Amino acid sequence: MVLLNIRIMTILIFLATMTDEQMKYPVGKFTPPASYTDDDIRRWINEIKMLPGQMRQAIISLNDKQLDTPYRTGGWTLRQVVHHVADSHMNSIVRFKLALTEDNPTIKPYEEAYWALQPDYRLPVESSLRILEGVHIHWVNLLESFTENEWSRTFTNPESGQTISLKRALGLYAWHGRHHLAHIVETVRTRI
Repeated sequence: MVLLNIRIMTILIFLATMTDEQMKYPVGKFTPPASYTDDDIRRWINEIKMLPGQMRQAIISLNDKQLDTPYRTGGWTLRQVVHHVADSHMNSIVRFKLALTEDNPTIKPYEEAYWALQPDYRLPVESSLRILEGVHIHWVNLLESFTENEWSRTFTNPESGQTISLKRALGLYAWHGRHHLAHIVETVRTRI
């Protein structure tokens, strides 16, 4: 009986621990839906709205050493993840505003891996949490005002050559928030 319980516990521990490969995409890769419903849009806006508080809650009890834990071997530290999400979502709101005010603008890509090596990514995370909170207040206000016409506006990504509607971009950035929040939550659960 004891041997059986040990085996069950071993299996449960194995199943509860994600591999480094699984940690690359803990919520899976983004797959745009075939069509976009009003429920999708409302859900994604709500995810954007909730992300700053969820991210703050996920890291609030971590000390500097814990924040410097990589979410996987060779991956960013939790500190870098928080700073990255702030940078990424700042870029996103600019992309949305460009699409709203210009006809299919070409966005400016950036080398996020190099950004993560800059000195500001070693700062305490509070500044990026505040950026995220402010950007998301503005972003959600903007998103909640959209009509179907605004959702159909587009921008072009020069790296992929794709023309991306704001509906698709919303889904992508909601996924992006879930993706990086899962990096933090899973790391805290399994490595800290």
